[in-house]
Amino acid sequence: MFVERLERIRTELKARELPAILITDPINRYYVSGFRGSAGALLISKKAALLLTDFRYIESASSQTTGYEIVKVDRGVAKAFPDLLRKAGVDRVGFESAHVTYAAYQEWTEGVPAEALVPVYGMVENLRSVKEQEEIALIREAVSISDGAYEHLKKFIRPGMAEKDVAWELEVWMRTHGAEDVAFDSIVASGPNGAMPHAVPSERAIRQGEPVVVDIGARVRGYHSDMTRTFCLGVGDETFHRVYDIVLEAQETAEKRLRPGMQGSEGDALARDIIAAAGHGDEFGHSLGHGVGLAVHELPRLAASSEDVLEPRQVVTVEPGIYIPGWGGVRIEDTVLVTRAGVEILTQAAKEPILPVND
Repeated sequence: MFVERLERIRTELKARELPAILITDPINRYYVSGFRGSAGALLISKKAALLLTDFRYIESASSQTTGYEIVKVDRGVAKAFPDLLRKAGVDRVGFESAHVTYAAYQEWTEGVPAEALVPVYGMVENLRSVKEQEEIALIREAVSISDGAYEHLKKFIRPGMAEKDVAWELEVWMRTHGAEDVAFDSIVASGPNGAMPHAVPSERAIRQGEPVVVDIGARVRGYHSDMTRTFCLGVGDETFHRVYDIVLEAQETAEKRLRPGMQGSEGDALARDIIAAAGHGDEFGHSLGHGVGLAVHELPRLAASSEDVLEPRQVVTVEPGIYIPGWGGVRIEDTVLVTRAGVEILTQAAKEPILPVND
C-alpha cells in the first residue's frame, strides 16, 4: 500500500515538473510512508525515498515503513538540508506551504538558497481525497461505532442531565466499543447553545421540549467518522418542527442529487438554495460538508466557493444547519461515500426529531 502511494507521489512530481518534495505534515507523512512518530519528514525524488527522523524513532521507523532509507537527522532538517539534497540528487525541492511556519522556512534558507525551495499546496491532500478500499472499510467501521453511540444515547439521556455528562457518556461508549479515540471533541448543545455550530458542552441542564444538537465521531486506525443529529425530548414546539423539516429536506435533497463530476459549490447549493428559499439563508453560515479520512476535515470541500470536483471513492459529510440566536439550532449530518452513480449514505443512525423521555 505505502509503496504504491510512494510511486503516486513520484508520478505527481513528474506531472508538476518538480524534482523532489519534502513532506512534513504528520498526516501526509503517515499516508505516504506508514511512519507514526511525532518527529520526522519525508524527502522523495525520482531516485531517493528518505525518511528523516532523530535517534528516538530510528528503530520504530524501520519497522513501520517499506521502501524508505532511514536517515538520522539529530540536529533537524535545516542543518542537514545541503547534504540531503545531494543525497536525493536534486537542487530544488517542493515543500508543503500550508504546513510550514515562516520561522521554519527562514531556518531552511540558512542552509540552501531560497530559490531551491518551491511552495507546493495540496499534493498529498488531493491523493488522500480518493480512498482505497481498505480506507473505506475503516471509515465504515468508525461510522458504525458513532451510530452505535447515538443508539446508546437514546437509552440514557434524560431531562436535567448536563450537556457535558451526555458528551462524556458518548465518548466512553465509543472508546469501549472499538474506537481508538474520538474523532473530535464531542458537541452536545441544548436550547440556545445550539445556535453555536461548535458549542462546547457545558454544565447547562438539558430541558424537555428544547432542541439538542449532538455531533460525534469515532476514530479507527487513524480514520474518522462524523455525524450530527438534532432532537427534542418528549415534544418540540412549532418552530422546532418547521426548522427541522427544512434542514431535513435540504439534507435529503443534497444526498439524492450529489454526483461525481459536480463541483463543491454546486453540491453546496443543493441544500443552501432550499434553506434560503425558506427564509433562513443568513442562518446557514457554514459549508455543506467536507472530506473525511485520516483528518476529520480534508478535501474535497462542499462549499459555496469550492471548485473541488467530486470523484468516486471520496468520503464527505452532508451537514446543513439553521442556527437562530437565543433559540437554538438544528443540524443533521451524515458521512457519505461518493459512488459512480451518486452517494452511498454510510451513517445509519435514525433521524428522529422527537425522542421519548426516559424514566
